[in-house]
Amino acid sequence: MNNNCRQVLVVDDEPKILEVVCMLMESKGFKTFPAETGKKALEIFDTENLSLVILDLMLPDISGEEVCSAIRKKSRIPVIMLTARVEEEDVVSGLELGADDYIMKPFGLKELYARVEAVLRRTEGDLVPLVKRNSWRDGDLVVDFEKNEVRKNGSGLTLTPSELKILSALIKYPGKVFTREELIDTALGRDFAGYDRAIDSHIKNIRKKIEDDPKNPDYVLTIPGLGYKFGG
Repeated sequence: MNNNCRQVLVVDDEPKILEVVCMLMESKGFKTFPAETGKKALEIFDTENLSLVILDLMLPDISGEEVCSAIRKKSRIPVIMLTARVEEEDVVSGLELGADDYIMKPFGLKELYARVEAVLRRTEGDLVPLVKRNSWRDGDLVVDFEKNEVRKNGSGLTLTPSELKILSALIKYPGKVFTREELIDTALGRDFAGYDRAIDSHIKNIRKKIEDDPKNPDYVLTIPGLGYKFGG
């Protein structure tokens, strides 16, 4: 697996575990962001473009469950929970909050990294462009990816370059719910200088152009608490 530019947030209040896990991930080519508290973890999450979170449940300020819940309200980034708890209810609770995997302490580093690779394989599968079709609802919407052209009911539409990139990203990754940050990274690139809320304005403009009823869209859907996806 190519780990270039991957960034991982490692959260644990035990300095030795934090150090060892960060060293492991750095040896595999990741850039690591360590955090010993839930507050620090969420600050890093809000400012960095992360690929993965490795999250201890037992934190000194806010619980790992609360951190996971806060992350899930904003992103589908993969989360692996670490815990010394052995009760089945704790495992179930963590997974219900949106964790992608759960590993018990003490754990071996080989096992941890095997879990990391497995989780990334599963979640990155969502990012493989699967769509080959370019026409929806009997030609109501047609997108020519090679010519960068969009037609609605046979008439050409004028989309800005940013709007076209965002629409193309949504279409090319069917089933994926994009956060604003993920749309910026995927469609507009990391050099994008605007605010993440600018995505909302782009989405609004796209809907005005491609939807029959922009307030009740068929194509660009809002997923409450998560982001946007293509519904064609």
